[in-house]
Amino acid sequence: QGLGAPAGAVLAGNREFVTEAWHMRKLLGGGMRQAGVLAAAAHLGLQHAKATLRRDHDNARHFAEAPHPPTGIHMLDSPLCSVNLAAVETNIVMVNVRGAWPSPAELCDRLRAVSEEEVAETGQAVSVLLLPWSAHTLRAVWHRDVSDHDTKLAKSKLEFVVRKCQE
Repeated sequence: QGLGAPAGAVLAGNREFVTEAWHMRKLLGGGMRQAGVLAAAAHLGLQHAKATLRRDHDNARHFAEAPHPPTGIHMLDSPLCSVNLAAVETNIVMVNVRGAWPSPAELCDRLRAVSEEEVAETGQAVSVLLLPWSAHTLRAVWHRDVSDHDTKLAKSKLEFVVRKCQE
């Protein structure tokens, strides 16, 4: 789906393999009409996969690292959040949340919500969707619909929310 294939998965292989998979799908009750349309979208996504994935990986890295001086997420100077830059190898960033409050779920709620205070202070209304991954971790994932500008906004929003949680 990150490449633009609407069904999210494509099965490829030799004729015998695909025929067996087709029979198994039918046995399990699966059926799909106009699979060629979905396959065309997947084919297009795969043609542009290298550039798309590179951009997504770069955006994830920019979200996690400091631009020039150490001010990025991994250097928030915060006891609340950190990122292990060595672990940022793809389009996924795991944000470590320290302490009992806010929990990852509470932090995700605050990132999603837009407050009047945020709009007054930053001049922007930004909603960021992250996933509470574990008791101490948030998961951020980039895909083809997240731009460089969106990444900068998400980073600013996280910095804003962390600062407000510390106050």
